[in-house]
Amino acid sequence: MTGSIGTARDTRREFNVEAGQVRLDQFLALQDTQLTRAQLHRLIVQGQVLLNGRSAKPAQKVRSGDLVSLTIPPPRVTDVVPQWMPLTLVYQDSDIVVIDKPAGLSVHPGPGHPDQTLVNGLLARCPDIQGVGGAIRPGIVHRLDKDTSGLMMVAKNHHAHQELSNQIKDRRVTKGYIALTTGVVFPDAGIIDQPIARDPRHRKRMAVVAGGRESRTRYRVVENPSGYSLLELALETGRTHQIRVHLAHLGHPLLGDGVYGKTSSLLDRHFLHANLLGFQHPRTGEALEFRAELPPDLAGVLDDLRSGSG
Repeated sequence: MTGSIGTARDTRREFNVEAGQVRLDQFLALQDTQLTRAQLHRLIVQGQVLLNGRSAKPAQKVRSGDLVSLTIPPPRVTDVVPQWMPLTLVYQDSDIVVIDKPAGLSVHPGPGHPDQTLVNGLLARCPDIQGVGGAIRPGIVHRLDKDTSGLMMVAKNHHAHQELSNQIKDRRVTKGYIALTTGVVFPDAGIIDQPIARDPRHRKRMAVVAGGRESRTRYRVVENPSGYSLLELALETGRTHQIRVHLAHLGHPLLGDGVYGKTSSLLDRHFLHANLLGFQHPRTGEALEFRAELPPDLAGVLDDLRSGSG
């Protein structure tokens, strides 16, 4: 049995232990708290969890008949301010938002971009995500590079954040991309299985590095307009800059990628778009799949190359 006591400042939940001999943190993780394991662990360490009225440690065992009290503080105040901006919401309900992120928009604040990020825009539309999963990255469970456009899912509560994060960790999320590379990729289908880590010579870049993290990208060549290669790609892992690094490693960097290839007069960013996103709804379990067409700048470049005017 559980109970809930709400105040203007915090919420206290009480849980009666019916079967014992498990760790306190494990017991709480099995309850419907809408908090992640890491958040629960932190609250125990901070003294926000009482076992029979006394503070306890995460590894302390609970026994049948014990009473566990959990105090959930209000979301932390953050300097990330809501800022209205045009955003394309593909889907939204009480648990999730799926957005078609435009190129040029950073996902969350960081050095050099303290505001005017996707998070700022989401807070203006969905203020309840404040504090969900973290103060600086509320609601964010995965990200796209600033200059990569396309589909992202965002969690609107702690339960959704945990469930979506677990799906990503367990590789149950489908992520598809459209890319245009320099040169003709051969063979016209395959798997790039190369480990990725921080580039030891250029610390702001990633690279294929022996001993790096396992990284796999599946690709298929769709067409070869004017000597370039239009690819459909699917990620089996989700490393930073994975597609960009893997294609550069093949000798076919993305068109316009000034970090892993070179800039182009055809396009003022790299040609990469997240066009497919599939996952299970975090509450209902329903299989969801979303698609996003190429944005006008990428579609225009492709049309020019197909017509021979690029």
